[in-house]
Amino acid sequence: MASHRRPKQPSRTRVTVLTATAAAAVALSAQAAHADPKPTKTEVKAKVDKLYSEAEAATEKYNGAKEQQEKLKKEVDALQDKVAREQADLNSLRGELGSLATAQYRSGGIDPSVQLFFSSDPDTFLDQASALDSLTAKQAESLEKIQAKQRTLAQERKEAQAKLSELSEVRDALGANKKKFQKKLSDAQTLLNTLTAAERQKMADEDARASRSAGTRVDLGNEAPASALGAAALANAATQIGKPYVSGGTGPSSFDCSGLTQWAYAQAGVAITRTTYTQINQGTRIGRSQLKPGDLVFFNNTEHVALYAGDNTVLHAPHPGAYVRYESMNTIGSFQVGVRI
Repeated sequence: MASHRRPKQPSRTRVTVLTATAAAAVALSAQAAHADPKPTKTEVKAKVDKLYSEAEAATEKYNGAKEQQEKLKKEVDALQDKVAREQADLNSLRGELGSLATAQYRSGGIDPSVQLFFSSDPDTFLDQASALDSLTAKQAESLEKIQAKQRTLAQERKEAQAKLSELSEVRDALGANKKKFQKKLSDAQTLLNTLTAAERQKMADEDARASRSAGTRVDLGNEAPASALGAAALANAATQIGKPYVSGGTGPSSFDCSGLTQWAYAQAGVAITRTTYTQINQGTRIGRSQLKPGDLVFFNNTEHVALYAGDNTVLHAPHPGAYVRYESMNTIGSFQVGVRI
């Protein structure tokens, strides 16, 4: 007679695992169905432009900290040299005081009254005693000089230490801003890498067209320059067309935006400061309708600066990955103000 056995029921643990696996699969499917679509080229470009703008702001803060660092370093070096000279003077005064003390000891080692009692020539002794009094007066004068020198030295050392502390803080700010703009540039590159090679090439072509659409210098009309100085600065900048944008670049191999304007005016014989935040205060502020070739033009809340070239066009170092070029003001960002040096 055949044996009839009931089929073995699956264990509770096995059922739980299967159920959890099925639930996970459903959840993943649902997530895939509702996942954000890949950003379009236009969306990527907008995000990259924003990151470039933020990187440029960090770059300008980095430039400012670097300029301050260089200034403080010179002040610290000058103070430390002064402290060294004052210390040498103090050592010399102490040496003179030591010599005087030795001479006094040798001359006055015996009580003056005893010396006078045993002296065979009282007149000679009195002369020596007078010299001894002069020696004491000179010694007192040396002591006063030493005390004054010590006070001066202590004050100068205090000033030097304060400058060194300030320099340390500026160096920290320098490093922080450098990391910040490097991170922004890295994020921008990561975004660009989400595009296909064809999409990246199309974006690069569009960026190049922004330059070509502005034409060349002879196509910018015949607007009178702001001044002979402005004309010279613009002409100098034009010799750098095609040089790459590099954060912190001051020429002549590469530039950032304020590095180019500073370099251009320096070649014309005028020293302007390093950053957009300070260059904006170095001349007369003017509106867009008043711009003339050679004026500085500021965009995006003082984060970017360019040289006005005429016909609504500027000459500038645009952003990472681009080169010094002419470009329509309409494609750059929000106009803030013009400045005539």
